[in-house]
Amino acid sequence: MDQAPQEISTRYEKLKKTVEKHRYNYHVLNKQELSDEALDSLKQELVDIETQYPKLITPDSPTQRVAGSALEGFTKVPHKVPQWSFNDAFSEGDVENFDMRVRKVLREHYGKEAEPTYTCELKIDGLKVVLEYQDGLLKTAATRGDGKVGEDVTANVRTIESIPLSLEKKEGVIVEGEIWLSKKEFDRLNKEKKKAGEELYANPRNVAAGTIRQLDPRVVAGRKLDAFIYDIAQGSSDSKTQFEELEELQKLGFKVNQHFIHAKQLKDIFGFWNIWQKKKEKEDYWIDGVVIKVNEKEYQEVLGYTGKAPRFAIALKFPAEQVTTVVEDIVLQIGRTGVLTPVAHLRPVLVAGSTVSRATLHNEDEIERLDVRVGDTVVLQKAGDIIPDIVNVVTEMRTGKEKKYTFPKKVAECGGDGSIERVPGQAAWRCVNKNSFSQQKRKLYHFVSKKSFDIDGLGPKVVDVLLEEGLVNSYDDIFTLEKGDLLVLPRFAEKSVDNLLESIEKSKRVTLPRLIIGLSIPQVGEETAYDLADKFGSLDALRQASQEDLENIEGVGNIVAEAIVEWFDDEKNKALLKQLLQHVEVIAEDAHEISGEFSGKSFVLTGTLSGLTRDEAKEEIRVRGGEISSSVSNKTSFVVAGESPGSKYDKAQELGVSVLSEKDFLNLISK
Repeated sequence: MDQAPQEISTRYEKLKKTVEKHRYNYHVLNKQELSDEALDSLKQELVDIETQYPKLITPDSPTQRVAGSALEGFTKVPHKVPQWSFNDAFSEGDVENFDMRVRKVLREHYGKEAEPTYTCELKIDGLKVVLEYQDGLLKTAATRGDGKVGEDVTANVRTIESIPLSLEKKEGVIVEGEIWLSKKEFDRLNKEKKKAGEELYANPRNVAAGTIRQLDPRVVAGRKLDAFIYDIAQGSSDSKTQFEELEELQKLGFKVNQHFIHAKQLKDIFGFWNIWQKKKEKEDYWIDGVVIKVNEKEYQEVLGYTGKAPRFAIALKFPAEQVTTVVEDIVLQIGRTGVLTPVAHLRPVLVAGSTVSRATLHNEDEIERLDVRVGDTVVLQKAGDIIPDIVNVVTEMRTGKEKKYTFPKKVAECGGDGSIERVPGQAAWRCVNKNSFSQQKRKLYHFVSKKSFDIDGLGPKVVDVLLEEGLVNSYDDIFTLEKGDLLVLPRFAEKSVDNLLESIEKSKRVTLPRLIIGLSIPQVGEETAYDLADKFGSLDALRQASQEDLENIEGVGNIVAEAIVEWFDDEKNKALLKQLLQHVEVIAEDAHEISGEFSGKSFVLTGTLSGLTRDEAKEEIRVRGGEISSSVSNKTSFVVAGESPGSKYDKAQELGVSVLSEKDFLNLISK
């Protein structure tokens, strides 16, 4: 892989230092400043960069080690069996790739296709423990430490009633498991903390880790720790599969989590994972994913280990509710009452199962409280159907290039002279001009309408919600919406979100007339838009057209021509169009729209049609290659006259233009 760009190298070094700092605080000092999920997000970004630019990898990278060092206050215990950590998966696609790697190694070894199956176990969010038994009696209990050396916590582990002091068989064995604190016990301890006026514990895992490191075993006994054992690391075993090994552990007297399955197909794994995403809160212990292991022990031996993880297993994490991402911009959105809400535009990131690209910053005071700047790496939190929030800034990731955000004195979208003011007694700013929001709404309604971009599912009520929540402010914002941005909105279910995103994606390819209609250029209606597209053929040609060029088009007078030239000369409109064209592609009209039985013929509609709407009639003409004009002239082929026709009917009679009744027109298009 080529040399990494300087910007990537700088971020990589910042990531290494930040991850290592928080890993040390968490695993060595038992102090947590970032949530596990946020730290996982930083670690994953580090892995992604190293995957793309392997030359950046150095021995001190956090990805090249398993965990922290043992505390000096405990006796160090060399592990007889190296303690590995699992590689993480975050999606079904990651597991499919894992399965492909497993099958590839087995195929190379056996020279033929192998059919591995898997055992799925719940990933308990606790503290790993390694237990050594000699002649059936507990000899040593150790923490994982750095994977080679752990801490001797035998005296404390002996107080955990679910860990047997002697086994059913008098044999030597080393087993591995997870120590955890129940949610009920965690709540009890925090009530005591609150009563004493002390800082509350962050989560049960921290308490479990801190408890097992207590120097006084009586404190440990009083906190009612528990444990699940899940692996025989060394010792005689008759088990030929991981599933059988879990059953064997139970027979030896260990407490094994009962929620495990034998998955013969990947769909079984995904089903188990999806079920436990919903059921996890009902258990009295914390679960943060599913551990997937190749079931067959023979295959496990063949697959072996990398430098830091087993090749035969992977941890499929539940969708994180906290992740890290980068603030790419801060944009003011105008609400229905003219209140300006700062919204962070984020590097798209997967959080709580959905991709998110926006987060509200609420108001000026919140920006100052967080000290969030454009370019900052931030912790983003999203729980359930709650709109994503920025929790805090990872200041260690700053490079000095981040930009502070200050509220401007004027916002053009407010209308008038763009003045804004802070609401007395509140943290909110608002437009001085109160009419801007309704104008903005009308333009967006028109942009997504059937005549223009024709985005199904994006009607006025939905546009109102998107504006109110700060998700959309200009045309291009529509095309950057992500699933996670929409799922939190009222009345939006997953199916309706998928349908809307599909419609938005489809609308990214638009014909020139529809694009012109959508831009809301003053004086330019539907017919004029089609005339302009027909005359100039491309957006570039239209943008470069002079007023004289425009006035030469039938139906375009000097007022319309002047309005078009002014619109395309305006710097704000130039920027708007540039942003929009980053997301949409202007395509040629379909062949049936430019040729057919009406090709070369011009129609004018007048009066009220009862059998179909005016728009439907126009569409029927266009799909047959006909043109529509707003005025009658010698070049007009037909005037379609409904009930109560106006002066256009009289003009047709005067010029001798053929007049079709609605019935005549319907007969014509039904041929």
